[in-house]
Amino acid sequence: MSQGGGMHVAIIMDGNGRWARSRGLPRTRGHREGANAVRRVVEAAPGLGIDTLTLYAFSADNWKRPRPEVNALMRLLHRYLRTETAELVERGVRVTLLGRRDRLPSRVLSAAEAAESATRDGTELELRLAIDYSARDALVRAAELLRGSHDPVCLHRFSQALAQAMHAPGLVRDVDLLIRTSGEERLSDFLLWECAYAEFVFTPTLWPDFTGEDLRKAVEVYRQRDRRFGGLSAEGERQAAAG
Repeated sequence: MSQGGGMHVAIIMDGNGRWARSRGLPRTRGHREGANAVRRVVEAAPGLGIDTLTLYAFSADNWKRPRPEVNALMRLLHRYLRTETAELVERGVRVTLLGRRDRLPSRVLSAAEAAESATRDGTELELRLAIDYSARDALVRAAELLRGSHDPVCLHRFSQALAQAMHAPGLVRDVDLLIRTSGEERLSDFLLWECAYAEFVFTPTLWPDFTGEDLRKAVEVYRQRDRRFGGLSAEGERQAAAG
């Protein structure tokens, strides 16, 4: 388990466009259906022992997409934050925004910060939304924050700086389980530091089809893994002790 006692699960939500294309629908319809999948996993997560859920909602590289699609994604993010906040408060979900804030449309940033404020007392689940996020950018900005420091730079202090670079409260938290949907098997500049010892589960399921049951199956796979963090398993330690 990670620092908070429960699991930290991060999800790269991939496949909205392919879901729509396979049905002869516009890509924007796939993104709308993907928002329903977000609702399902947020509802399912606390019952599976997950207390932190980080979702890759919009990467820094997604600005390269066609302007109409970017605008549609921003409208969807704004709508989700505005319409879901009351439900998130009721469920005890605390919302945290990760990533750059200076490039977001003002209404999206206002809705995100309003959601952060309204949900700040939530204790059942921390929902971290990575929007305009780049792990490489966050690492560079963390290093810049420490430039000129006369104190020894240790992992703890760098973790603090990284959290500050992402506007995240507290310390950066390690990811226990990273899930990527749609069959792709890469990190795509997502939580590179936090995933140092994460377990990965890749599923061919397209994100709009992802359900609470799919999340449960991924968690079950994770729980069957032998996490050694560079050391030996319990059996390996017994064999080493026996010579």
